[in-house]
Amino acid sequence: MTKALRLHPDRLFPSDPATRDIARRLYATVKDLPIISPHGHTDPRWFAYDQPFANPAELLIVPDHYVFRMLYSQGVRLDELGVPTIDGSASDSDPRAIWRRFAERYHLFRGTPSRMWLDWVFAEAFGIDVRLEAATADHYYDVIDAALKTDAFRPRALFERYNIEVIATTEGPLDPLDHHRAIRESGWSGKVVTAYRPDPVLDPDDPKFIDNVQRFCAMAGEDASYAGYLRAHEKRRADFRAAGATSTDHGHPSAFTANLSPDEAEALYAKVTSGSVGAREAELFRGHMLVQMARMSIEDGMVMQLHPGVHRNHNDAVRARFGKDKGADIPTAGEFVAALKPLLDLYGNDPRLTLILFTLDEDVYSRELAPLAGHYPVLRLGPPWWFHDSPEGMRRFRERATETAGFYNTVGFNDDTRAFLSIPARHDVARRMDCGWLAQLVAEHRLEEDEAFEVARALAYDLAKAAYKL
Repeated sequence: MTKALRLHPDRLFPSDPATRDIARRLYATVKDLPIISPHGHTDPRWFAYDQPFANPAELLIVPDHYVFRMLYSQGVRLDELGVPTIDGSASDSDPRAIWRRFAERYHLFRGTPSRMWLDWVFAEAFGIDVRLEAATADHYYDVIDAALKTDAFRPRALFERYNIEVIATTEGPLDPLDHHRAIRESGWSGKVVTAYRPDPVLDPDDPKFIDNVQRFCAMAGEDASYAGYLRAHEKRRADFRAAGATSTDHGHPSAFTANLSPDEAEALYAKVTSGSVGAREAELFRGHMLVQMARMSIEDGMVMQLHPGVHRNHNDAVRARFGKDKGADIPTAGEFVAALKPLLDLYGNDPRLTLILFTLDEDVYSRELAPLAGHYPVLRLGPPWWFHDSPEGMRRFRERATETAGFYNTVGFNDDTRAFLSIPARHDVARRMDCGWLAQLVAEHRLEEDEAFEVARALAYDLAKAAYKL
């Protein structure tokens, strides 16, 4: 017998009746605000060409590492989930078979944020009212597949349906930005911008780093000298700004920064681009270039984002067969106070710079990040990221950061997703959790209710729009 799928209207709200009533009132004022999505990884081709999504598996399983990493951990091979290989070996191309494997194991997601997001998508986007399991797999597939064949489920229609005011994708320094150009030339009114992610030409540990630098400089019409390399960054940043970019993003192993003299920097650049580089020199170069990116941001006005502290692609066998970003990224310990000091000594008091910090090490919220952001004018705290983009992660962040940094040294919420339909689901979770937290402050007489309404709007909309200059 199938079981009903029902999203409780009070989900994520406090269990205390009086506090829950406050949360309901707050949520009612923010639930329909436009979505500001200032950082993510959706595919700009969706919006450029507005083609239908191929099938349920391609929409909800194949691109979503949150989904397939859980299934992989339980013994399902990535090729059985349709994840494309880079070694030429075959992956399952039958989307219904992929969907059935997912449905049979949907119980694995109990208690995870993925379950909450997916249930929202099933109920709210597709109107399904029974739970996903093996017995309902084909029903789900047929309902979703039929919907995807209609114009209402094309990317631009969904963008408008979910009241997305602006969304930022993220492109690398070698991307020609053709899809963003196509969006602008299409005449469509939806606002899709890019963000500059220069990691492939900043990280000497990238196996293709030297080739990337050569191509990068040639693309910008510069020689591959150190001076030409810096000019290439400035030119490519200008290209990205022309495609709507207001931010850069840096996914470094750590938050380490370094302020080298011009002669030291040129000598280090010569070394890292010659191939003879060790771990210390690679870290030093990344740290120096973060300072250079801050300098360029002061000059061109782009907001910086720093996402450090991840051992990316930890599973060598998976990377060899399927490539990067296949769910094997693991958080590492973070340190910011000493790491950022060289950058902050130079630019920490400059009103022209905004640097948004993220972490996967929750221990540094109260010890380092909140005190830093509660002092330096350039610093803002990004929301709970990746593994901590969850109800519990959001609560821990508010508990540990608010007392020192306040609300207004944070930047609201961003969804940081590749899965398009999870965007409204994730924003709904964030709005509910923030309203619940604010309701608790009101109930404890730590915040007046009229102030809570102002903060709820700021967290849902205003802070992200202002911080990212959108």
